Amino acid sequence: MSRLDDLIADLCPDGVPYQALGDIAEYSPDKVSAAGLDETTFVGVDNMLPNKAGRVDATYSANTAVATEFRPGYILLGNIRPYLQKVWLSDRHGGCGGDVLVVRVRDRFQGIADPTFLYYVLSSDGFFDYNQSHARGAKMPRGDKRKIMEYPVQLPPLDVQREIVRLLNPFIQLEAELEAELEARRQQFAYYLDRLMAFDGEARWATIGEACSSVFSGGTPKVTNATFYGGDIPWLRTHEVNYREVLSTSTSISEAGLRSSAAKWVPPNSVIIAISGAGVTRGRVAINRIPVTTNQHCCALVPDRSVITEKFLYYWLVRSYGDIRSQGRGNRSDLTLGIVEKYQVPVPPLDEQRRIADILDRFDTLVNDLSIGLPAEIAARRQQYEHYRDRLLALPERT
Repeated sequence: MSRLDDLIADLCPDGVPYQALGDIAEYSPDKVSAAGLDETTFVGVDNMLPNKAGRVDATYSANTAVATEFRPGYILLGNIRPYLQKVWLSDRHGGCGGDVLVVRVRDRFQGIADPTFLYYVLSSDGFFDYNQSHARGAKMPRGDKRKIMEYPVQLPPLDVQREIVRLLNPFIQLEAELEAELEARRQQFAYYLDRLMAFDGEARWATIGEACSSVFSGGTPKVTNATFYGGDIPWLRTHEVNYREVLSTSTSISEAGLRSSAAKWVPPNSVIIAISGAGVTRGRVAINRIPVTTNQHCCALVPDRSVITEKFLYYWLVRSYGDIRSQGRGNRSDLTLGIVEKYQVPVPPLDEQRRIADILDRFDTLVNDLSIGLPAEIAARRQQYEHYRDRLLALPERT
């Protein structure tokens, strides 16, 4: 960083003062017709990705006749639940929904403030911590637009800004390349999952109830939370049923809680399917590698290992996620034990099941393993980027 140090010493030897973000930038007041937007040019809060991961193409249209206009170099912030850290530096012309804030450099700061430098400032943990601390609302907090514009920003000379941007850009580029590789591997995994599981009439078929020695769920606690929780008995919740091996749980219950409820022990190496839950949770599966307890929101499938392996059953349910979800009932479209028990699964010979599972395991490790797969590499590079970003943005302060 010697060039940056030299620039700071030459151009701002006395440090850089803080000023309000609103002195440098403003919310875009311009509007654009929503009719002219498509999935690539409309940005709603739901197609902005959390953890500063940018955006994906929209799957829905604007619900108003006009949208807030953005242009290349504008900064978009998701304004619902600021802790999700949704931010994107626009590379195109488009429009966005009302829960997305559009920040642009003021006219008088054109040629003084670099938009990419400002993006790095607003994608820092410091900004998001500040934004969350001033958010309004409990259930669905929103950032305070006035307080956002009061966020203190150091704006060094333009050459210093550009050097910081030059140093940080390779980290962003590498992360984008890794994300693209991960998406390609996910598509490859999905292709082989469909191909290897396309048995049609070639295999013997059975219901899950026939292929498993036991299919069950737990029940609701009959005691207060204070009595139920605590202790050292692992308690599995639906959000932890998420295409991962369950090696631990975030919550535990007491012996008294277990005795006083219909919670049940699930033996290790069972397949667990979430049969109720909000959003995408319902229908997701996991394999528990430790004994756990659970309630009526999860269904445990204990394979009859003379018929089916847990890994083969797991991958079949991964493939069947959309289909089994569509069979839910009631206002929340929950699944039931009966639906799960009657669901059909192919039952090829055990050796063939193991062969298929071994192939899919290799892809699964690459796209999902948080310790050795691509997600681990992305997490390491993101941590490295954030370290250097925070270090580079920690400019000497003018006193």
